[in-house]
Amino acid sequence: MTSALLNYRAEGPVSASPLLLGPSLGTSYALWDAVAPELSVTHRVIRWDLPGHGGSAADLIGPGATVGDLAGLVLALADSLGIDRFAYAGVSLGGAVGLHLAVHHPERLSSLAVICSSAHFGGEQPWRERAERVRREGLEWLAENADARWFTPGFTVPRLVSDHRNADPEGYAACCDALAAFDLRDRLAGIAVPTLLVAGRQDPATPPAHLREIADAVPGAALVELPGASHLAPAQCPDAVLTALRTHLDGTAGRGMTVRREVLGDSHVDRAQARQTPFTARFQDFISRYAWGEIWTDPTLSRRERSMITLTALVAHGHYEELAMHVRAARRNGLTPDEIGAVLLQTAVYCGVPAANSAFATAQRVLAEERTETETESETEGEAGDGVG
Repeated sequence: MTSALLNYRAEGPVSASPLLLGPSLGTSYALWDAVAPELSVTHRVIRWDLPGHGGSAADLIGPGATVGDLAGLVLALADSLGIDRFAYAGVSLGGAVGLHLAVHHPERLSSLAVICSSAHFGGEQPWRERAERVRREGLEWLAENADARWFTPGFTVPRLVSDHRNADPEGYAACCDALAAFDLRDRLAGIAVPTLLVAGRQDPATPPAHLREIADAVPGAALVELPGASHLAPAQCPDAVLTALRTHLDGTAGRGMTVRREVLGDSHVDRAQARQTPFTARFQDFISRYAWGEIWTDPTLSRRERSMITLTALVAHGHYEELAMHVRAARRNGLTPDEIGAVLLQTAVYCGVPAANSAFATAQRVLAEERTETETESETEGEAGDGVG
């Protein structure tokens, strides 16, 4: 990272789909502490700090800054990390940055989530006045009532209040200038990326009506309202925000479940789902999203090729119960018994004869079961035909 870039924190596999998370005015990327680690199971999560907040230099922007300037810094950060296209989620000012990207740089976004934000923030004058006072007096007077602006009564996150108090006044004021000039209401209908709006029902800063306005204007947008949430929903209601984002982001879980059923069969997946418990639920979600939603959907290799690789790997590690399941999957993916035999013969050379011997026994049993099932189905169809004739 250099001083010309926003400060950021990266989590999750470098090879995973990138997701950028934007903060609210007065906070740092710590706003996402309760959500980002969970999202990083399936995404390369990049959360960043506003200028003058957290670890970002205040002089990245100056007086008269715009949301477009902030969006440019986000794109520069993405470029520095080699990220061309990414999902984006942002809170308040961070959400405004996402809306700007969706309007002016749609080719960079795969999806957008706007959380406790707005297409406009109540007119210029209040923000110009706040910026002027912050430049004159600093931030202590604002930090004193941060809880009332950010959370419902009795709730607080000391780390975020501390970040507010320690923000650079010039950087904060420049962000206020950006909010003062922001109004994208007349451009919302042109947003074409998949869009989710999340509103906190007890949010005094950007009430649900602001999110409804965006949802009504953006074609196909979805709106979720969170009871009990105020302005910083990811900190106050992280589980609800996480659920909404997981449902929205990329659709990998649904796509993965479709592929999983196509390859393994409905009966197997139904049994796995029926055995699912709260203890295993996250693992099942991981399998659907990562193995089936990202790896098996990658068009670089065909499903036939993936079946051959999978059979070999299972033989090499002696996972014969899994091998039986994937022999059936290989048949669904178009491999003939002879081709499966050829794969297993190859494993005798590179995985060892004992391993291949056990693999042949497992495959022979599965293929015999398949023949019996086919013969039974044929006999049943013949009986039905005689009866109709």
